[in-house]
This record gives sequence, C-alpha cells and structure tokens, in this order.
Amino acid sequence: MHRPAAPDPWSPARTRRAHLTLRAAFAVHGAVQGSFATRIPWIKDHLGLSAASLGLALVCPAIGSSALMPLAGRVMHRFGSRTALRLLLSLWCASLALPALAPGLPWLCLSLLVFGATAGLADVVMNALGLAVEEHKGRSIMSGLHGMWSGGTLLGAAVGVPAVHAGLDGRLHLALAAAVLLTAALAVTAGTPDVRPDEDEAAPPRFALPPKAALVIGAIGFCGVFAEGGSSDWCAVYLRDVAHASPAVAALAYTAFSCTMTSARLLGDLVVRRVGAVRAVRAGGALSTVGGLLVVTAHTPVPAVIGFALIGVGVSVTVPLCFAAAGRRGPVPSQAIAGVATVTYTSGLIAPAAIGGIAGATSLTVSFALVTLLTLGLVAGAGVLRPAPATETPAPARPGTRAGAAAE
Repeated sequence: MHRPAAPDPWSPARTRRAHLTLRAAFAVHGAVQGSFATRIPWIKDHLGLSAASLGLALVCPAIGSSALMPLAGRVMHRFGSRTALRLLLSLWCASLALPALAPGLPWLCLSLLVFGATAGLADVVMNALGLAVEEHKGRSIMSGLHGMWSGGTLLGAAVGVPAVHAGLDGRLHLALAAAVLLTAALAVTAGTPDVRPDEDEAAPPRFALPPKAALVIGAIGFCGVFAEGGSSDWCAVYLRDVAHASPAVAALAYTAFSCTMTSARLLGDLVVRRVGAVRAVRAGGALSTVGGLLVVTAHTPVPAVIGFALIGVGVSVTVPLCFAAAGRRGPVPSQAIAGVATVTYTSGLIAPAAIGGIAGATSLTVSFALVTLLTLGLVAGAGVLRPAPATETPAPARPGTRAGAAAE
C-alpha cells in the first residue's frame, strides 16, 4: 500500500500564507524594539545611571546579537524552521520584560545581552525564511518584510509613549507588552512552513566565519545602517542645535525620517521588481546623498527636515536587499545572513557614538558630511548586490531539504 504524498509546503497557497506569517512576525519583532525604546529613559532614572553607564549597557544588545547569530542555522537544522521561528521569536518577546526588572547595572547588562541574543537569532531565522519565500514566490518581498518591522517599531512606540505620559511603571508596562507580544508571536507563527534538512544532511557548524561575499555585501549594509542609525539618533539634535528649530519641530525630523523609511520599505519591492536590486540601491544612495547635502547646508529647519526624510527613503531598501543578496551566496544562507547582520549591527552600534565623537571634535555638520559620504558609497558599491554568476554555487531554498507538513 502506498502512503499518500506529503502536501507540498511551497504550493502557491501555502507560500502566500507563509508570506503573511512572516509579515506579521516581522511586525511583532519590531514592536518589541519599539516598546523597549520608549522605556530607556525610565530605566536610566529608575537605576540612577549616568549617561556613560547607560551607554555601556546599551552596547550589550549588539554584543549579544553578534555573538549568537551564527547559531541560528544550527537551531533551524535541529528543530526545523517552524519551531525555530516560534521558539526564538517567543524568547525575544519574553525577554522584553527583563531590562525593567534589573536591580542594578550588572544585571541590566546581563538582561540586555539576553535581549540582544534572542533578537539576533530570531532576526536571522526570519530573514532566511523570508528569502526562501521570496524564491518560491519568484518576486521581491524582502523590502516589504523589513517595512513591516519598521511599522512594528512605530506601533510599539505609539503604545509606549502614552504609557510613559500616564506615568505607568516601566516594569508593569514592559511585562504587559511582553505578554501581549508573546501571545501574538505564538499565534502568527502557526503558519510558518516546516522545512527540515534531509536525514543525512550534516548540521551547519556552531560558529563559522561568513563567506567573503557576505562580508563584501555587509560593507554596503554598513554604509546604509550607519546613515540610518546616525540620522535617527541625531536628527532632532541637529535640527535644534544647527538649524535652530524649536523642540516640537526638532521632534518632527525623527517622525519624518521614520515614516518615510517605513513607507519606502513597504513600497520598495515594487521598485526592486521593476529595476532590480542594484539600481534600486544605487538610486536610493543618490537620493540619500541629496538628502545629506540638504542637511549639511541647511541653516533653517525646513530643508533639514526634508533632507532627513530623503535619507530615510534612500537607505530604506539597503539592509533587506543586502540580506537577500547574501543569502543567495554560498551553501548556508543563514550563515551568510548572520555575517551581514553582524556587520550591520556593528554599524548601528558605532554610528551614534562616532557622530557624537566627530561632533565633539569638530561639529555636527562635519559628522553629517561623513554620513553623506557613506551614502555616496551606496552608489559606488551597489554592484556587489548583483546576482552571482551561474558558475557559482547557488544557495537555493533548498535542494537537500525536506518539508514537514505545513500548518493547515
């Protein structure tokens, strides 16, 4: 008697469901980050931290992410894609409650190491699955997925800001947010395709250096994330101190930057499908460079706000397209994505400090001249995102894997 064939987890209907699942997962991941960001000042005041101590603590998430992201491929191999995403996204949501519960700086640093590690692991799994869905759909979706992440951060902040103004205790706020987002994570990941390796397929190494191609692609990601991180953290200060804006107008700069970046990511796949990844990043780099020039030459608020908005639009597709390009290079997509993510996380870590250091030695205008120069690097280096020649070993999704039954 013949056993019925297992349902195809990559049928058109199941692929569409997987795409919707990942859109929701990216939004939940972003909402955790947005919720946490609104409570950083409360944590600082609650623990009586100096600016230097808080800065030290806020380095820890990037350290935790960079240290454990290479393990994501191992987790996917061991548990399958569905369990890996549910487990890691759930841990990321649950860890949101930890920083507010820390009784002192050492415990805060430890909690943020865990916070960053779970964030990075979930990030790699989501992007690896996003690349697999993109390949089976046959069209670009990575920019839209990252747009959902950006939208999630705005949603988390939109809920967190009223909680702050209402005087809600940070421990209660983050505990409630963690519970709600954990429930959402478990619900939205039910439709994740359960892709597993063949029984005779060797497990990926626990730790391995990313392929050289991923590091080259990571350099482009570095430029984009440096401009993104520096602009988001310093745009309000620039408007106030350089463009002489009022506090309300200065705050508008961050809103303009975040909203234009989110919108551009949500619409970015349409551009990529029409012109390709290389041209999309190159055009974005040119737009960001124009925005940077507006910022560094601005003496009034309006051109500066427009400049930051253009930077947000221009760099919006860089990171998702870098992840997609890296995942297609080499035999282990999660390893290549982890390599690019490590470089980009490092860029996001050092950008605010680098801009502050340069501003202290010279001026904020000089700092943003550096940002403008890096966005010009997107124009010059976008060619590394070009698909690999046919002679290279592809990284499909994936010969040598078998699929478990997809969620019904």
